[in-house]
Amino acid sequence: MKTSIIVSTYNWPQALQICLGSILKQTVLPDEIVIADDGSTGETRWLVEEMQAKSNVPIEHVWHEDKGFRRTTIMNKAIARASGDYILQVDGDVILSPHFVSDHLELAEKNYFVCGSRVKLTPQNTQEILATSQFKLKYSSLPLTFLLNSFRSRLFRHLLAERYARKIDHLRGCNMAFWKNDLIKVNGYNEDLAQWGHEDGELAYRLHFAGVKKKALKMGGNVYHLYHKEASKSNEQRHLDELEKVKRNHLAWCENGLNKHL
Repeated sequence: MKTSIIVSTYNWPQALQICLGSILKQTVLPDEIVIADDGSTGETRWLVEEMQAKSNVPIEHVWHEDKGFRRTTIMNKAIARASGDYILQVDGDVILSPHFVSDHLELAEKNYFVCGSRVKLTPQNTQEILATSQFKLKYSSLPLTFLLNSFRSRLFRHLLAERYARKIDHLRGCNMAFWKNDLIKVNGYNEDLAQWGHEDGELAYRLHFAGVKKKALKMGGNVYHLYHKEASKSNEQRHLDELEKVKRNHLAWCENGLNKHL
């Protein structure tokens, strides 16, 4: 099985560098890294070229022109470019725990997609990491729920995998995994969702209605999210309406999706 990690990014090369560094320090390396770049400037391109030159893992840079927030489109382009059978999905502002890939692969199973956990770092944690480009987790600074997410247990990973998977769209788009063929089956991300919000949940429900079940990755495979201001939610209601339509009509396929990039 060949594994690709897709990393979405937009104009935060400092965070992307730290994210890529955490990928290259994995206990089990992916077969390739695909950068899904939603129109960043040259600074990000220069960083990617620098990382490509020194990485033992192939890095693909998928970029399109900046025409506003178009995450669904750039994700579909990156999925189309990815050569892996199994796709791990993260954002470029997270730091992967060292066993992220191995923990995800442990739960990989045909006809399932996987949603992992996120630990939100404080503004102070984030400033320190960005200043030093080094990640040293301070457990004392984490709320209890995030603290529990930072521990690994193989036994509990398997016990909790389906128990925590009951709510389909309870997930974090910055920590997910899919079989590429399952994404093709539902036509990937819905590009009609052109702004922020619920695009991952909408995809998860379509996978569910296509017969692809959900697993939750707990007690392992964490990502640590660098603090930043939230994106605008001005278009959220339209996205919620689209999500409700998928749920009401049990839709598995979106018309405006992945197939035009394959």
